[in-house]
Amino acid sequence: MLTTSEQYDKIIAICRQLYSNKLQDYGCAWRILRLPSLTDQIYIKACRIRSLQENEVRKIDEDESSEFIGIINYSIMALIQLDKGIASQPDLSNQEAVDLYDKHIAITKELMMNKNHDYGEAWRDMRISSHTDIILQKLLRVKQIEDNQGKTIVSEGLDANYQDMINYAVFALILMGFAQ
Repeated sequence: MLTTSEQYDKIIAICRQLYSNKLQDYGCAWRILRLPSLTDQIYIKACRIRSLQENEVRKIDEDESSEFIGIINYSIMALIQLDKGIASQPDLSNQEAVDLYDKHIAITKELMMNKNHDYGEAWRDMRISSHTDIILQKLLRVKQIEDNQGKTIVSEGLDANYQDMINYAVFALILMGFAQ
């Protein structure tokens, strides 16, 4: 059986490839998006996942996996925006954008590994629907922090919440058998 680290890397490789392919198609047009716009994109994806999990009838023949991948990639974009600021025009080469993706995913994976050590891989015993709910909760927290102009009193900041969303989405994909 693959280790959590290996499974994580398999999921991220899939997400990174899609990100890279979309860079080829669209460039870095997303660089103009303000953080609330990225947060709303992630929110739409999380709501769709929850809807797919709750509804017996599906009008579009897709599962949740593409939406979890979207959550991962949009969250990375948000971390890049936090790091670099919002641009008025696309301002990154595709290679720079991929390098920033790799930088932020490395930091996020390190956080996951540290938390995973401390929590003893408890996420493996959780339902996928719980991962979805936690992502939605994190999104509501991010929206509140954004409404507070990024200020918190005792809570972790925006970056930690985006990182947690990435990690819970990766966990859900692992539980769905996406990293076999």
